[in-house]
Amino acid sequence: MAKQVKTHVKKNDEVVVISGNHKGKSGKVLQVFPEKKQVLVEGVRLIKKHARRSQDRPEGGIIEKEGPIHISNVKLA
Repeated sequence: MAKQVKTHVKKNDEVVVISGNHKGKSGKVLQVFPEKKQVLVEGVRLIKKHARRSQDRPEGGIIEKEGPIHISNVKLA
């Protein structure tokens, strides 16, 4: 059985980044990874990923998506 990890933020909370490269930015929590102690915040730490052409994405190209931030670097807004 997995151990329950308590976090101070949950999905759809408004948070502000308090330290790191993205300090001062704010947004809504999209996802929480309690085991890894990380969160995804909307519009913060955007990562560019190169996508090859496929049936789902016939044009391919560069996709921008949010990257995880350590949970200790965010606080409730």
